[in-house]
Parts: sequence; C-alpha cells; structure tokens
Amino acid sequence: MRKPFLLAAFAGALLTLPTLALADEPATTKNGMLVDAQGMTLYAYDKDSAGKSACNGQCAANWPPLAAAAGAKGDGAWTVIKRDDGSAQWAYAGKPLYTFVQDKQAGDITGDGKMGVWHIAKP
Repeated sequence: MRKPFLLAAFAGALLTLPTLALADEPATTKNGMLVDAQGMTLYAYDKDSAGKSACNGQCAANWPPLAAAAGAKGDGAWTVIKRDDGSAQWAYAGKPLYTFVQDKQAGDITGDGKMGVWHIAKP
C-alpha cells in the first residue's frame, strides 16, 4: 500500500526538478537587456570594480542589489560576489547587478544614464 504512494511522490519530485533549477537563474534577457525574475530592468554601476560592489548604504537603498540565494553558484559569465554587508549578489561578466527603486513596472528603464554612471546591463 505504501509503495504506490512513495513511487508517486518520487515521480512528482522528479517532475519538479527542472522547475526548481530554473528558479535559481539570476536573470533573463528581454529586449536586449538583462531583467530579474519579475521582468525589472537590471543595471550596472560604473564605479564598481570587477567582482566588487561600490554601492552600499543609501546607494543600495536606491539601487537594490540583485540578491543571490545562500549557496548560489555562478555559471559562465554569471558569478556571485560577496557584498560589504556579507550578503551575496549576482554579477554578470564581473559587474554587480542592481534594480532601481524608481522603476515601477517591468520594462521601465528610468535608471539608464542616471548621474552618468548607471547603465542598463546587457548580455
């Protein structure tokens, strides 16, 4: 009696594995730019150095870092960097990625060119 239940549970778990793997993707490409899982535009900051964020404190409040889950691993151009506060952030081609608080809906690009140092992240 328990065997069919266990087999069904195991089969269900196997079917969900591809979905779980996709959920760990840091971002996707839409209209030639990188966007987060909600479709919000991702930005790069010219003052960052390769693998190191220079955006902390109030800067990070206005430009929230694209957080990486604990244990997330990079792949190819995608890397995970450690921020000054100890949290993990996704980077693409060495550049840490951020959203912008003034972008209100997917596809907004109000942060592009801000202060001459913020730019839409592109693959």
